Amino acid sequence: MIELDGVRRLLAPRRPITLVDRVLEVVPGERIVAVKAVTGNEPWYARMPEDTPAEQLAYPPTLLIESWGQAAGILADLSHEGPKGVLLLAGAADVEFHRPVLPGVLLKHRVRLVRIVRELVGFEGEILVDGEAVASIGQLTMAYRPDDVLRQSGPTAPAATTATDRPGEPAA
Repeated sequence: MIELDGVRRLLAPRRPITLVDRVLEVVPGERIVAVKAVTGNEPWYARMPEDTPAEQLAYPPTLLIESWGQAAGILADLSHEGPKGVLLLAGAADVEFHRPVLPGVLLKHRVRLVRIVRELVGFEGEILVDGEAVASIGQLTMAYRPDDVLRQSGPTAPAATTATDRPGEPAA
């Protein structure tokens, strides 16, 4: 078991976006089971009126995937023997949300490592509440990128391309 302090050491994201509270089980190279408690005090609910009925406080699906992805990231870091860097979401497929998640529940993330190919890591799994799947992830791919490449700025960083930068395009 990995408690919150250990989770924080393993994850790059920090508060308020650390969305894994504890790791219950991990088998590097195979699987992880992690949990996240959803409460009505989450920062994403701060802008909602105080009298918003609880049934309208569905946890954002993007945060369900982010939380599950953080559990996957812990598994990747404990399983990947190549260069690490920053782990980024590369793609997801066959993701289904089965029902809304409301405050007051404990999410159980079950993540299975499918494959590691150089800097790419593939996963599948589900998110459970009280033993019932609230979301299924058929395939999620993450990619390691070097820290220094992502932090480039200034004249050496790649510039964004605009229509006027493309050959054959008239200047505005």
